[in-house]
Amino acid sequence: MTLARTLCIIALFIVTGCVSPSDQANNDAPSSQGDFGVLLMAHGGIPDWEEAVLKAVKPLQSDTTIEVAFGMADAVSLQKAVTRLEAQGVRKIAVVRLFISGESWFERTEQILGIREGAPARPTTDGHAQHDHGGHGGHGGHSMEFWRIKTVSSFVLSTEGLAEARAMGDILADRAKFLSSNPKNEDVLILAHGPGNDAENTRWIANIANRTAEVKNSRPFRRVQVMTLREDWPEKRKAAEARIRNFVTNAGESGGKAIVIPFRVQGFGPYAGVLEGLQYASNGQGLIPHPLVTQWISQQVDLLRNRPFAPSVGS
Repeated sequence: MTLARTLCIIALFIVTGCVSPSDQANNDAPSSQGDFGVLLMAHGGIPDWEEAVLKAVKPLQSDTTIEVAFGMADAVSLQKAVTRLEAQGVRKIAVVRLFISGESWFERTEQILGIREGAPARPTTDGHAQHDHGGHGGHGGHSMEFWRIKTVSSFVLSTEGLAEARAMGDILADRAKFLSSNPKNEDVLILAHGPGNDAENTRWIANIANRTAEVKNSRPFRRVQVMTLREDWPEKRKAAEARIRNFVTNAGESGGKAIVIPFRVQGFGPYAGVLEGLQYASNGQGLIPHPLVTQWISQQVDLLRNRPFAPSVGS
């Protein structure tokens, strides 16, 4: 090492006029890990559900700043998560939406984050009474407040839902194989929540049906069917329940059995009640726990990291 370079390195601790090429490259980078973070949105609602989501993201936290906002695009939980990220120096936030459908709460989330017009300013009063019910009201123990959060950050949102992710087919296949004993006499029912809008519900079913190829290839099952319960819309749910019960009943009456797999982020939801009195096989597991969900989250983060970030109108 030359005397001049030695003196230059020493001088770095005193002045900033001597910078190595690698240091300069880091300074020119569009963003650093320090100002980049992830906001994971997930439904949540009960301790088991929320704990399962937190376990799914834990392997990613060693090299990525991640905060979780439980609820369905609730301004209260989103504000808290964004505030926690900003307290850690984050200013570029990738929002990974851990929902079954990529359509779920997308525009509402943009409005709350302030990257789309439409959400009012935050109420000056402490207003859990000022819920925006949006067809759901308070849901799963969470509020459904609708207002523009206060933030100094820019955002980018994921657009792919779990129903559109190919890896979820491998999870369904794993669940089906675990429950199967005689596939030639088994009918597999993949059961999802479902939205209220009929056209959107058709898209839900089509997207999830695209994930069933792995199930069909994993075992020679007699039949594989996707249905939605339309859980939060009583009249549509009534008809859906009848179809679901008929499927399970017919599986037994035709000399076989039904395997029921929930296409939910976590757990079995209300399906045990819907199927009460019927014979079927299920372990009640949703898409998590499974390492492929953690992998999907990681892939979403990598995709979003290099996309344009939109500033909030409140920034």
